[in-house]
Amino acid sequence: MLNKEQAKNGVCQSDHVAAVLNLLRTVAKLNMIMLRVGLTGGLGSGKSTVAGFLRDLGAYVVEADQLGRELMRPGHAVYEKIVQQFGNEVVCPDGELNRARLAELAFTGGRLNELNAIVHPAVISAQQHWMDEVFARDTGAIAVVESALIFEVERDARERGESEGVLADWRRRFDCIVLLTAPDETKIERFVNRVGSDPAKRDAAVADARLRLSRQMRDAEKAARADFVIENTLDREHLRREVGAIWKQLRALEEQCRAQHRQTPGSLK
Repeated sequence: MLNKEQAKNGVCQSDHVAAVLNLLRTVAKLNMIMLRVGLTGGLGSGKSTVAGFLRDLGAYVVEADQLGRELMRPGHAVYEKIVQQFGNEVVCPDGELNRARLAELAFTGGRLNELNAIVHPAVISAQQHWMDEVFARDTGAIAVVESALIFEVERDARERGESEGVLADWRRRFDCIVLLTAPDETKIERFVNRVGSDPAKRDAAVADARLRLSRQMRDAEKAARADFVIENTLDREHLRREVGAIWKQLRALEEQCRAQHRQTPGSLK
């Protein structure tokens, strides 16, 4: 496990480094080096900011929420399944989903598992398709999926008794996990600041944030299974430096594997 100082500095756990390197050696036998990175963290932890930094450094990045929003538009199977499950009350006059009403039914109406069972498999499938396309163009790519619920999706699937399948195995679909952490009150403050200064909206946002956080795993639980942990409590430039240090480690792993492959092609051990 990461100790407190390691967690603050985003240092990779040695056992995870070895596991990732072994995986890359296996892939290198096929003359490809490809790294699949999951970027996760609770509400307001700073995932979008870190995703932007990684994109600037050269990573390919996709947001799970963006994929989900697209799949929930009219014309997609996910949209049809949601309407069938939740009824026409979640459909706006223009045919688009009423996301506010759907969120209300899911989070406060106790139907979140119903919604996730429809959306998550499709989103994960879309992520895999995206990664396949990335690696077809660039066999040395580092592909990053930004998603708040990597660990929670797996947890929920296993609580439903699913030991195999796309949801129960989601964590294992990534070679590395980068986790963003912050105190809950900091996360809530960041979330609330997005809605502006209207007191009523801010009060509603606080309640919404607390409800969402209550359904997410605690940072300590996720840190025990992550490869890199960044405690995002300082300023933006500090966060940028932390991300830069992790990027160097990811690239170093890839370069080490490439070098070994050049020395003994097809027989990495």
